[in-house]
Amino acid sequence: MAKYWMGTPPSKDDFGKVIDSEFIDGKTKMGLWAFMTPKSFEEHSPRLGLGIMLGQRYQKQSDGRWLKVEG
Repeated sequence: MAKYWMGTPPSKDDFGKVIDSEFIDGKTKMGLWAFMTPKSFEEHSPRLGLGIMLGQRYQKQSDGRWLKVEG
């Protein structure tokens, strides 16, 4: 069963980068959680893990919804 982000993510991630087609809601190296673009994720997160413990990746679909594709 497909899972979607409820609501609208922010236009920019927590590090100031524009969110356009993909974002990660995940844990940072500092232990805090953040909205991150893939670029910010590479810089600030240890890795994307399964389940809610480390984070989830979402991709924008043609209908405007954000589909969970990993995590």
